[in-house]
Amino acid sequence: MNTVIDVLPFSALVIAGFMLFVWMLSLILKDASIVDFFWGLGFIAVAAANFTKPEAPTNRSVMVLVLTLIWGLRLAVYIYIRNRGKGEDFRYQAMRRKYGRRFGIVSLFTVFLFQGLILGIVSLPIQISINAAAPDRLVFFDYFGALVFMTGWLFETVADWQLFVFKSDPQNKGLPLQSGLWRYSQHPNYFGESLIWVGLFIIAFSVHHGILSIASPLLMFFLLLKVSGIPLLKKQFEKRPAYNEYMSKTSAFIPMPPKHKA
Repeated sequence: MNTVIDVLPFSALVIAGFMLFVWMLSLILKDASIVDFFWGLGFIAVAAANFTKPEAPTNRSVMVLVLTLIWGLRLAVYIYIRNRGKGEDFRYQAMRRKYGRRFGIVSLFTVFLFQGLILGIVSLPIQISINAAAPDRLVFFDYFGALVFMTGWLFETVADWQLFVFKSDPQNKGLPLQSGLWRYSQHPNYFGESLIWVGLFIIAFSVHHGILSIASPLLMFFLLLKVSGIPLLKKQFEKRPAYNEYMSKTSAFIPMPPKHKA
């Protein structure tokens, strides 16, 4: 059985190598936005690298690898379709203008390796679960965690699809989506994403040192609720009257029935 002390340095090397590759590719393509596409694939790389260690795989490690695959591949395909033909994201364009010729080396640390650090923390349940030799059978936490994961995955998948279809219609430009899952939450995709990492933590909780992976869902909640998720989108749309009305009656995160004005 690999201890956490063995697992973390190995995964760190895998993540660093993966992010260096993506960074070099971004220099060739002159597009730092590819880091968004490769985000989900990075988790697959970590899971696959740990799965291929000499130790015999367990039912748990196979299950976690499969769950990581269906999450990472779906996310990568969705981001590719969503961003296809749109060029580099405005955030990275602004960085290019600010740093000029230094953008390449600056992006290595502030974009790619920084996201690699976040990837390493968020993927802790994957790393620990795949490397755990005991218990050698699936237990309650494995089944319950997988159920929570799949609930979140379905929630996120449906929400992303509904938003993609809505934005594909030019008549909806500048308007909020207020039907489907978006009727009950301003960010049903983020809610689903949070359930995914809670589910993986529950699976890891059943193994030795699994409690350490609590950092994963906590960090994800912090990023979604306080940093790059809800606050960023709220700042972008809060000046639009249609969005203000939508936000006033719709739960910000946890799906709930919309409020009715008196």
